[in-house]
Amino acid sequence: MNTSTSKAAFTEAKEYIPGGVNSPVRAFANVGAHPLFIAKAKGSRIYDVDGNEYIDYVGSWGPMFLGHGKGCVREAVVRAAENGLSFGAPCIAETELAKRICSMVPCVDMVRMVNSGTEATMSALRLARGYTGRNIIVKFEGCYHGHSDSLLIKAGSGAATFSSASSAGVPEDFAKHTLVLPYNNEEALEAAFEKMGKEIAAVIVEPVAGNMGVVPPGDGFLQKIRSLTKQYGSVFIIDEVMTGFRLSLSGAVGRFGIDADIVTFGKIIGGGMPVGAYGGRRDIMEFVSPVGPVYQAGTLSGNPLAMAAGNAQLKYLQENVYIYEEIEKKGAYLEQKFKESAGKHGIDIKVNRVASMLSVFFTDIEVTDFQTACTSDTERFKVYFNEMLKRGIYLAPSQFESLFLSDAHTDDDLKQTTKAFDEVMEILR
Repeated sequence: MNTSTSKAAFTEAKEYIPGGVNSPVRAFANVGAHPLFIAKAKGSRIYDVDGNEYIDYVGSWGPMFLGHGKGCVREAVVRAAENGLSFGAPCIAETELAKRICSMVPCVDMVRMVNSGTEATMSALRLARGYTGRNIIVKFEGCYHGHSDSLLIKAGSGAATFSSASSAGVPEDFAKHTLVLPYNNEEALEAAFEKMGKEIAAVIVEPVAGNMGVVPPGDGFLQKIRSLTKQYGSVFIIDEVMTGFRLSLSGAVGRFGIDADIVTFGKIIGGGMPVGAYGGRRDIMEFVSPVGPVYQAGTLSGNPLAMAAGNAQLKYLQENVYIYEEIEKKGAYLEQKFKESAGKHGIDIKVNRVASMLSVFFTDIEVTDFQTACTSDTERFKVYFNEMLKRGIYLAPSQFESLFLSDAHTDDDLKQTTKAFDEVMEILR
């Protein structure tokens, strides 16, 4: 497979962009390769600048739930672009998308649009602190909520990929207001609330962790967070930037039956355009300026192109709910075939999956938190990634990321993927 044009493009990019990329995990550094520069995408496929074709399981890191270039989404963006790219003023599409989200997610009464998932979680924390008058935030080790200072403490995603618990440039004064607990550990959570419950402004959690690889919540874990936050008057924030409208038509909130105070969104609600949002109970959301005292603003928030794409994608999902059942079957098929292949070749793996999110860990230990995720053999993952790529399967270049299925993946795509997986397991035996 010739990727010389991508290699040359990366060499040039490094002269003008730090590390040659605009998000660290894209650098392919931890899989011992250079990144592919993508020229176009359609359906379940992406094509690099050398003309190579791949079955794409990254999906722009989650937004492409309907596949690349879905007709209704693309056409909505084109129509919106004909009327202008940005107004810096209210437009009807903002209200339409906010109303649609409120109708789909039971615990959301009002929504504020922003420009990214990081902006959504950062704003949600400020709102929680303003609403409660408290400072301490509880997060969980390995959960990634964007790169704002308060949350880049023992994070997952790129921070885990680069073996960094946090980041340079985060002041200790910020870090001291963030309490990090083990994911899925109810005892640690109870102890934290017993000790400082009246100081805790909020608990933020990925309902299904997707940034230490896929790690589902244990039975009762999310319910325990809900119970304790209610008991102590803290705000419960569910970060659905990744899981929102992917795990069900109402996201993880609907799939697990959880009543959150604030929910953050991104990815799927923009159909591939840059977007984020946070929403929740009316009494909390009315603390946001200009109604309340918590300031948050954004020049491009509610951008008409992003609103058009999001409305089109969510409307399509509302009208085609069967997609969720179909994609569940696709995920179950990959999970079963991966396990069977690894078992046949005597390779220890654990496959964690929730709906259309899936991760392969090269370990014999059940992966339930960040510490157990870190038992995965990353050298084996490196071989796995590169050998799958040679066979036309494009996966996330990190052990600590999810494989994302889309509605566009066909039965032939899945069969080609499992055939490649079996060949790679033979190499790794």
